[in-house]
Amino acid sequence: MPKNNISTLFTREILDDLLPAGRADDFFKALFGDADEGAYDIRLHFSNYNAEKNILSFELHMQERPGKCLSCNLTYGLPQVFSRHPLIDIKGIVEKIEHLLDGQAKCLDWQLGSTQTATDNLHTIPLKIYLG
Repeated sequence: MPKNNISTLFTREILDDLLPAGRADDFFKALFGDADEGAYDIRLHFSNYNAEKNILSFELHMQERPGKCLSCNLTYGLPQVFSRHPLIDIKGIVEKIEHLLDGQAKCLDWQLGSTQTATDNLHTIPLKIYLG
């Protein structure tokens, strides 16, 4: 797949469609019974496409909400939670990405990495999608 097609495919609009802003509220409502209990918003970001290894790289950004404490929350166990939680629906996101690739590649597998602290108010989780 030509790299320039990949670079232009994942616009902010497409990424927000794959993981809508309201999904974090839905997640916290299911988890705590109230969306206002959530300490962060979740957004999907495109990182890069490695043509040699045929890997798409994304990141889930967990941005601290005003008046909340991201560092006080258990974000380091989230990759395991996110990988199977039906509201976050990583599998569904990957299926939608495969559809966006329009037959040029198949998503063979995906993997969430460990939570990383980018800043005090931003944690990230890498998402790698292996193409074939």
